[in-house]
Amino acid sequence: IHRHILSRHYIHRRLLSRHYIHRRILSRHYIHRRTLSRHYIHRHTLSQWRFNGASDVPWGFFTDHGHLELPNLEMSSTGNYSCHERSGGLLSITRLRVGYPPGLPSVSCRASDYYNFSCYWKPSAETLLPTRYYASYRRALLGQSNNHVSGICVQEPLRPNMCSVRESQPWSTYQMNITETNPLGSSVRFLQFTVQSIVKPDPPEKLMVEPIPFAPRRLRVSWVYPSTWPWEPQFQLKFRLQYRPALHSSWSLVETVNMTDIITDAFAGVEHVVQVSSRDFLDAGNWSEWSPEIRATPWTSPPTKASEETTMAELEPDPEEPVGEWLNRDEPLEKVAILISLGVFAFVVLFLLLAIGVLIWMRVRRKGKESGMKMNFLAAIHMKALPSEY
Repeated sequence: IHRHILSRHYIHRRLLSRHYIHRRILSRHYIHRRTLSRHYIHRHTLSQWRFNGASDVPWGFFTDHGHLELPNLEMSSTGNYSCHERSGGLLSITRLRVGYPPGLPSVSCRASDYYNFSCYWKPSAETLLPTRYYASYRRALLGQSNNHVSGICVQEPLRPNMCSVRESQPWSTYQMNITETNPLGSSVRFLQFTVQSIVKPDPPEKLMVEPIPFAPRRLRVSWVYPSTWPWEPQFQLKFRLQYRPALHSSWSLVETVNMTDIITDAFAGVEHVVQVSSRDFLDAGNWSEWSPEIRATPWTSPPTKASEETTMAELEPDPEEPVGEWLNRDEPLEKVAILISLGVFAFVVLFLLLAIGVLIWMRVRRKGKESGMKMNFLAAIHMKALPSEY
């Protein structure tokens, strides 16, 4: 069957209704009996159309012009249509595929550093037809908004829904053009951005969490820059550190510009989960994903003979006791430190009270002496003032 020469005058309009089939594609799937009789065999020898080998085509009918028309296509109409002689011999066969035109693809872009970025896309709907994508970009020159440089966003055969731009220009504006196309048409998605707005570093690497000797509530955490980030003075990173007891679901979060940090409020003897992420130092773009979890337990003192005899049941928390209260129990060393602090405080308070009492006693005593001397002096003056017996 010669599909290319089919005339557009025989296209049934109802074919355009339910599935939005493009008219030019439908014309390729019309089967013209007069064309067959003219180019292949006498028309009177043509007797039957079949669908996937079956003689019944309930959704199609013949026209006066010798066409097989399919006015109400469904997805089930996809298949092989064949024309046969009266004797049953096959004259020709064609395959009809029913699908949808492409919709606008969903596109996002990310830069793992300031010199390279990648764009990813996915279709907005399943077209059921072979689909291809074309990716390109325009870059505005710095200080010249009217001048642009165009280029191809390189696609990888193993990753058809992704493309990459190498050696991109920091602080430049890019406009991406992602085109989705299939036999029924094409659609284009434009996306404009600056490189610094899509910067999202990879997670930090070589995360290590270590206990600190003789510090039962501390953990030392260290990491290094992601290998994909350029080690340049103008492009520094800052970091977020999150950690929690393995039995808890809530995280504690701290920020730092260093590549090491000390957790000072860990729970003694409890396993902790630690992760770290990174971001541009000047808050450009977004935070990276979290690094894989690392688990560690703070330092614990060597077990004594008495503690070795303690059973595992005694070490486990009471199931009726809330986990938070179990985690907040003080260790023996902390209890001793608290008792010593309370003793020192009580001694200082007692000393101050005694000092105040001594000062008050000395002051009262001095006032008593001064009062006695004054009375003796007045008595002497009184005696001298008395008249003499002479």
